[in-house]
Amino acid sequence: MGNGTDLRTHGHPPRGKRPANRRQLILRAAATLFCRNGYANVGVGEVADAVAIGPSALYRHFQGKQDLLAAVVSDALNTLNEALAAATADDLATRLAAAALADRDIGVLVRRESRHLSVDHRRLINASINGIGSRTAELISERRPDLGTAEADLLAWCTLAATSSVSFHSLSLPEPEFATLLAELITTVVESPIALTERNPEATADRGSMVPRSRREAILTEATRLFARNGFANVSMEEIGSGVGIAGPSVYNHFSVKSDVLSAAMFRGDAWLRIDMNRAFARSTDPRECLHRLLGSYQEFVFENAGLVQLLVSESMYLPDADRHRARAAQHEYVAEWVHLVTTVHPDWDAVSARIRVQAAQTMMNDIALMPPLRARPGVDTALLTIGARLLAIGDSN
Repeated sequence: MGNGTDLRTHGHPPRGKRPANRRQLILRAAATLFCRNGYANVGVGEVADAVAIGPSALYRHFQGKQDLLAAVVSDALNTLNEALAAATADDLATRLAAAALADRDIGVLVRRESRHLSVDHRRLINASINGIGSRTAELISERRPDLGTAEADLLAWCTLAATSSVSFHSLSLPEPEFATLLAELITTVVESPIALTERNPEATADRGSMVPRSRREAILTEATRLFARNGFANVSMEEIGSGVGIAGPSVYNHFSVKSDVLSAAMFRGDAWLRIDMNRAFARSTDPRECLHRLLGSYQEFVFENAGLVQLLVSESMYLPDADRHRARAAQHEYVAEWVHLVTTVHPDWDAVSARIRVQAAQTMMNDIALMPPLRARPGVDTALLTIGARLLAIGDSN
């Protein structure tokens, strides 16, 4: 799983000058800071300083940090909206690729930082996101009239996930090679075979609600849920304690500080992925089979542990320095094993291109896992395995 984002630095305008595009400069600076440090760790004064103005000048454009975040996310989504408005069924992939590479912050801002928005702001942003999904599904349906509504909808969200995958790593290729590769991956998703099954109420019944007896396990489970939904910075130890029926201070009997809870959850996720990977290696006879097994184990992991996926994708910046370096190293090593297998199967692929493909496949599965209505659709697991196998060019999963 990748982390980080491709951040750009913006030059400071001369202090005292008032450029005509000051509002846009503020939005760009805020987007960079929110992506690099996280919304909770960025102050209005820091954003103002990035564009060489005082906080009072920033408040002429935005009422406060919440208003600024809403504008930043909305501005990022406008990049996709404009691309889709101009797109046709034939050039959808090239337009989405160009938009994603022009603003690589989009995925991080929408997936990670939009959780900090107010309820009203979030409602507006969700409406915009749903509109983007609907427009993408419409264009896919035009290109593939054989698809049903549910299939086109799922492919649309998979397409957008593959598009935004470049937000979650800092890999790069010379142009036009990067845009060509990303457009190729998007096209692969759009053209993948897909057939969702009819919903069976008995087969899709809710899972059981048994919880472990261990208080520490209960705390970890509840904290993971809260951190994933609200973000680490917005959850208190009192909320975690309340969620498991104990007083907030009692949580300290099991974890010294809140970041210890986050560390324990994230390292558990990393260990789980590593165990599944080792099992895939042990049961495989060649790299291609191993990749198929890895795709299957990864899909099962993200579907069963959507909260952990959210933490692994977005919360590592809140870990203590030593734990953060350890977590990022573990994630990098995990992806590196995939890349080694991919380049073994495709020796003509360079490591950077292979990693971009792996990140696209994993981000697609992550995003669908984090959308409960899509995750619950019968047949979605098989569809994701097929698309993932095609992104890695290893043939359809068996």
